[in-house]
Parts: sequence; C-alpha cells; structure tokens
Amino acid sequence: MYVQTVMSQGDLTAMLIGDIDHHTAREMRKEIDALVEKYHPTLLRLDFSAVQFMDSSGIGLIMGRYRLMKLIGGSLLVCNVPPHIKRIIDLSGVGTLGVLEYRTKEAMK
Repeated sequence: MYVQTVMSQGDLTAMLIGDIDHHTAREMRKEIDALVEKYHPTLLRLDFSAVQFMDSSGIGLIMGRYRLMKLIGGSLLVCNVPPHIKRIIDLSGVGTLGVLEYRTKEAMK
C-alpha cells in the first residue's frame, strides 16, 4: 500500500507512503484520481510526511493532481514535506504554483 486516504468535510487527504518513483507513482495516481473523480473534493491534500525518497515521478504526481483539481474547481495542498523532498520540489519550480504548505509536522505540534 502506497497511499492512505481520508475523506472529511469535502476534503480528501492522501498520505503518500514510502518511495515515489516510476514504479510506485502510477499506483498512487490511479488510487488518488479514482477518489477525486468519485467524490469531487474541494481540497486535495497530499501529505508527504511518510515519503523517504522521490524522483521526478513525484513532480509528475503533484503536477497531474494540480491539473485534475483545477479541472474540477478544487485546489491542491502539498504538506508535511521533508527537507530533502522539499529541495526537489523547489528545484522543479512546482513551489511557484502556491501549493506548498511550509509548515512541517514538528511546527504543527
């Protein structure tokens, strides 16, 4: 299992687990997209707190969910991003979309 999801008050939270690479990203996309299409959440939250490794497939995962949420009139929030993953996101330019929540799990305690 690479994704744990919770639907609450119109928001869908997807906790991504493990590594995000070309092998796992496809399954994550399929599972998240199916739930977005079924429930049409107003907010999709991608929680990266349990992600140990991410390559460019993770950037594609974020971008595709961003486009999907825009198509249905919702928004995307990427949260709990570990510093080593945040660096990849920042280098890709995805952070300029305004989808990153800069608070970490530690800051929310």
